[in-house]
Amino acid sequence: MTDYTHWISSSKRSLWRTVGLFFILMGPGIITSNVDNDAGGITTYSLAGAEFGLKLVWSLIPIMIALIVIQEMCARMGVVTGKGLSDLIREKFGARITFYLMIGMFLTNMGNAISNFAGVAAGMEIFGVDKFISVPISAFLVWWMVVKGTYKSVEKAFLVACVFYISYIITGIIVKPDWDHVVEQFTNPQLSLQPSEMAMVIGLVGTTIAPWMQFYLQASIVEKGIKIEEYKFARFDVVMGSVVVHIVAFFIILVCAETLHKNGVRIETAKDAALSLAPLAGKYCTYLFAFGLVNASLFAASILPLSTTYLICEGLGWEVGIDKKFVEAPQFYGIYSLIIFLGAGIILYPELPLIPIMYFSQVINGMVLPFILLFILLLINDKKLMMQYTNGPIFNIIAWATTIVLIGFTLLLFIRMI
Repeated sequence: MTDYTHWISSSKRSLWRTVGLFFILMGPGIITSNVDNDAGGITTYSLAGAEFGLKLVWSLIPIMIALIVIQEMCARMGVVTGKGLSDLIREKFGARITFYLMIGMFLTNMGNAISNFAGVAAGMEIFGVDKFISVPISAFLVWWMVVKGTYKSVEKAFLVACVFYISYIITGIIVKPDWDHVVEQFTNPQLSLQPSEMAMVIGLVGTTIAPWMQFYLQASIVEKGIKIEEYKFARFDVVMGSVVVHIVAFFIILVCAETLHKNGVRIETAKDAALSLAPLAGKYCTYLFAFGLVNASLFAASILPLSTTYLICEGLGWEVGIDKKFVEAPQFYGIYSLIIFLGAGIILYPELPLIPIMYFSQVINGMVLPFILLFILLLINDKKLMMQYTNGPIFNIIAWATTIVLIGFTLLLFIRMI
């Protein structure tokens, strides 16, 4: 009896140690996945629901599986090598390729940064706050948090921001969807070769598996200092983040499909979606949707510039890290500051075509992603680099299939548009 009691007590202590260790190590996977639902992402999901109803919602399942596989590979590389993705690309493929990659990613992420400050402006305008007030204050706050904070304090702030995505789930419940119809759309997937549908699918992939995510995730894994014996917790963190981000994406599409699409309401922005919900589902849905947009935009406005900064500084061999002071990593904080204030400043420019910038930045993400995946696959299967931690056959099949499908979709889209 005593031995049994001792075993139970020991098992409980072991369980609590395991849970405690997970909460200590959690962060990179959940944060990286959730920030993917930024202003551009919410706009893309809203457009998908408003224009196509639930027709494309089935695509979230294969996209989620692909995201888990890709994120897991980057996290594994970070743990095993102790280096960021840009670092590894420079060492393996040379400075010239890394330089072109940096230019392309900088331009793409500038579009993403602009779209996130546009999201802040749009969301706050619903609450009656002018963009000339909300955008400068938001830019300063996210800049101050990263420049003056430590990795631990910034990570805690990001984890808190993840919680507020629940506003979209609540909105989805309020609109009372036809769940039988929802299940039918998942079990009977449909896709035509119309350019609009193909562009939307590429946009959904691009906003859900954005190229910048891989650089940020691997850099944050390295900065957090996760060891190989702790990797199982980091893997669970990645899987949980990937599942949660798709639940949120599903509810955004669901809300717009069940309200806007059914009533023939056309939208161009996430702000349009929020405002259009008021007469169809009540003002509280509008406020919840707008709150989610502001939270997501602020969240992403902090992290997207960080991912670009990690990429550039790692590629050029400069000092990186939120734990470093400004004088220790001037290039790191200088590039971060440039992206933040340039993105915010552009939003204040009158009559800027924000919608094309927001939407096409997501489509470009989907087009750039295959090239990033090629680098990741070549690196993860390098036995000299990864030792016994190279990919297994299942991971390679899913990753290569994702890459080939994306390249095929991109080529088809160009052919159909010519």
